Amino acid sequence: MTTEESDGATKYHNMDFNYDNDDDYQQHQSPTNNNNSSSSGGAPTIRPAALETEAATDNNNPRAAPTSKLSELSLPKKKSSILGASSNLVNSIVGAGIIGIPYALRMSGLWAGVLLLLLVAVLTDKSLRLLIEQASFHPKLHHLPIHTFEDLASYPYGKFGSAFVLFNMFIMAYGAMVAYLLIIKDTVPTVLGYQHGENLLERNLILIITSLFIMVPLSMQRDMASLSCTSAISVTADMILVVFVAVFSPVSETVEENGGFGSVLRNDGINNTLFVGLGILSTAMACQHSAFIVANSLENKTAKRWSWVTKQSIGLSAVLCAILGISGYLGFLGETQGDVLNNFPLGTVQADGARILLAFTMFFTYPMESFVARHVLIMLIHNGDMDARGGCTLENESRVEEEELGDEVGDGDDLTVSTSRSIIEGGGLLCMNRRQTWTLLVYLSTLLPALIF
Repeated sequence: MTTEESDGATKYHNMDFNYDNDDDYQQHQSPTNNNNSSSSGGAPTIRPAALETEAATDNNNPRAAPTSKLSELSLPKKKSSILGASSNLVNSIVGAGIIGIPYALRMSGLWAGVLLLLLVAVLTDKSLRLLIEQASFHPKLHHLPIHTFEDLASYPYGKFGSAFVLFNMFIMAYGAMVAYLLIIKDTVPTVLGYQHGENLLERNLILIITSLFIMVPLSMQRDMASLSCTSAISVTADMILVVFVAVFSPVSETVEENGGFGSVLRNDGINNTLFVGLGILSTAMACQHSAFIVANSLENKTAKRWSWVTKQSIGLSAVLCAILGISGYLGFLGETQGDVLNNFPLGTVQADGARILLAFTMFFTYPMESFVARHVLIMLIHNGDMDARGGCTLENESRVEEEELGDEVGDGDDLTVSTSRSIIEGGGLLCMNRRQTWTLLVYLSTLLPALIF
């Protein structure tokens, strides 16, 4: 083992990675042996924990900690209760995908589709608990600074694993955001009287105005916990939407026309397009890319409390998807469309009410995916430092934003961040900080294809 590697391992062991207590958040923003100082007039360098592992083997201790290159991951300052975290997780699951569940049952077959939905729900719950429990509570990993999905992937697979996870997280989030904007463009103008395929300029203007004044401000929040209330409202709207579809779907008429309920059950078991339905159901329930962001927002995060969050969230999501899927499919059977709301006649109270509720949920679900996309870009470009702490930067020398963090003042020898009881948030363009700048850039990148298509 070289002298440099030995020094690196020694520094690693001297670090304190206990992030469970929010009151100690300031204390753990930089290694205690960090030799950087603020003698030049700037704030101390902030080096919160996230691990990029490149294993270094100690001949005397084969389980020695790997040498680590710390990222500057900005950890959440605001936390949410179990109910708040559950609302955020349900909101990230029950997005645009719920209106495609009836079509998934049509593709897979009624019996097979319901069983697949239950299977996907169980596996999703298991995967969410497995991810967080491995990263935060596993006896061999809990002492390591693993706070993100890419950190967990980098432990066994290195930089390739981290890059692979980040790439897929961005693809998932970006595709979802574009889909949400397209739904807004398709629903809100239609309810206001602008028919699909006509009045393109008016439809695009409505999309820009509504998304810019509702979605963007919510997406610019720093912490996921700040979205708990809007997520709860969105989940409530989802529940009302499910009731709408269940009540107004012509289930009895359609089933009677096809020989009765018994005949439908006998003849609608498994279809040869089973895996098409499985793909739709899996995508609709996918939320692993936001698991760490939601889990890190949970106050007093423990394995038991996270288990409560996943069970409540997946359970409610599965029930909502099952009710809407079964009632929507039985209402239209072979004529069920990819968006079940398109099966309802335009201009009716039922159709317009359902579309308003869907648009309402899209406004509040978009920020969930924006958080993920922003996280990926900031990890790749700024090494996780969303706050651009330390004062003004070359990109923005005149604009900073101070955020009070409390009364804790760190020890001078530890070089923690609390030099003036606040952190300085900068690093953005124009009059925005880094977080706001990247949020707006992500929004513009998703708005462009939504306007075109």
